[in-house]
Amino acid sequence: MPVLLPSEFSGAVPVDGYGPGFFRVAGQVHEGAVIVTASGARPWAGLDDIAALLALASEIDVLFLGMGGDIAAVPAAMASALDQAGIMVEPMNSPSAARSYNVTLSEGRRVACALIPL
Repeated sequence: MPVLLPSEFSGAVPVDGYGPGFFRVAGQVHEGAVIVTASGARPWAGLDDIAALLALASEIDVLFLGMGGDIAAVPAAMASALDQAGIMVEPMNSPSAARSYNVTLSEGRRVACALIPL
């Protein structure tokens, strides 16, 4: 399992690692897709669950969207809804999204990641 090396997170919750079908966040393993914010992780129903991402609008400015093992385009309806809510979305593969989230989180920014497992 790849382990993401920690930085200083000032009490915020980073992604610790990942593997086939899971993510480890704050020492707990989460099977399947997950949303991670500075306050914790929760299950996510995936790309069709736009409402869960829009609910983050008051907490975040940037969302790293991990599309699994490959980079893919953000579905048009999701991209439009997030833009209207003031959330900038950055699609990438899930390992890159987790690392980008950790780095940006360590800078104290308002960020989250939504990750589809490998």
